[in-house]
Amino acid sequence: MAAYGRGEFDGFSSYQAGASRGSEGGSEFNRLSNTVASNIQKITQNVSQIQRLVGVIGTAQDSQDSRDRVHQLTHYTNQLAKETNVDLKSFARLHVSPSDQSKWKMQKDRYTEEFSNALTNFQTTQRTAAEKEKASVARARAHSSTTKYPFEDEPQEDFTSPGFSQTKQVLQMEEDVDLEMIQERENAIKQLERDITDVNHIFKDLGMLVHEQGDMLDSIEANVETAQIQVHEGNKQLASASTYQKKSRRKKCIIIVILLVVLIFLILIIWAATKSD
Repeated sequence: MAAYGRGEFDGFSSYQAGASRGSEGGSEFNRLSNTVASNIQKITQNVSQIQRLVGVIGTAQDSQDSRDRVHQLTHYTNQLAKETNVDLKSFARLHVSPSDQSKWKMQKDRYTEEFSNALTNFQTTQRTAAEKEKASVARARAHSSTTKYPFEDEPQEDFTSPGFSQTKQVLQMEEDVDLEMIQERENAIKQLERDITDVNHIFKDLGMLVHEQGDMLDSIEANVETAQIQVHEGNKQLASASTYQKKSRRKKCIIIVILLVVLIFLILIIWAATKSD
């Protein structure tokens, strides 16, 4: 079985490194947004490729090479899903400016939905691969058991013939190879099951993130309602102040008019008294 890390999947690591280097110059908002979007797209592409490879398991086109590719690509995609989960949580907890709030929320909601859909398809494919691998191993073990003692019905005297010893040695070697391959497949199945468990943990994180963001949105809505109440109260206070100011001006005008009337009255009295003298 091929070892993880190299081969035709080497481009996977290069893809990740390139995405990271290309986004270093931008802001944290743009870096995380670009990384999450690219990773989700890559996960979706990988799942489609894994589905095609899993489809040939147990058919005439099946081969150890195709199974190795399934295991390698599944493991890589699992690691990418973990990294995407971390980046998405960081993106969802960013402190963005008011001008970016609408864009941030729209992208966060879209990424969460797309990532969840990609994980669902990935886990379904993982389980299909594990079930097919288990069925294949069971058939291989059954076949190994039936071919382990092919000479049980042969006469006892034939066991001492020169050809028998050589044939038995060849069959033993083939049996050892078959058992080693079966063991490798069983180990691959265990890795698949561990990867499925990892995806389950990611789903739990995603659920907690959605709940957390829901609480945050409730808090934002409460703050908006409080701000609206405060604005309303402020408007009422401004209206009251305006009314008070109008009343104050009216009182001043009335007082001025009264003073003018009194002043005119006094002037008339003084003028009349002066004229009579």
